[in-house]
Amino acid sequence: MSNRVNRIPVSKNFHLHEFQCKDGSHQVRLHPDLLTKLQQLRDRINRPIIITSGYRNPEHNRRVGGTPNSQHLLGTAADIRINGMTPIQLQSHAEAIGFTGIGLYESFLHVDIRPHPARWRG
Repeated sequence: MSNRVNRIPVSKNFHLHEFQCKDGSHQVRLHPDLLTKLQQLRDRINRPIIITSGYRNPEHNRRVGGTPNSQHLLGTAADIRINGMTPIQLQSHAEAIGFTGIGLYESFLHVDIRPHPARWRG
């Protein structure tokens, strides 16, 4: 049963379960503007996007070392990777789509839709 929880299509290429908290609780928050931008990014690069972290509940966010004001808590952020692309290659596409928060890490790219632009390296 648990492998079917949240297997609801939410856009052309994404299902709700991809955004749920990775702690096994199946909790999920997903801002529609984040989903729209991720779908635009998927359409632009024409490759599947792997969401390594979407929504995080407060306990899971603390456990993984997330900041207390993390966009993941609001359902407005995703950590993503794409097979065959480096995070730095993916960053230019995320910039073009208009993500306001972009964090470059060694193995993934953080994207979010915060109100003010922010850029960082992790």
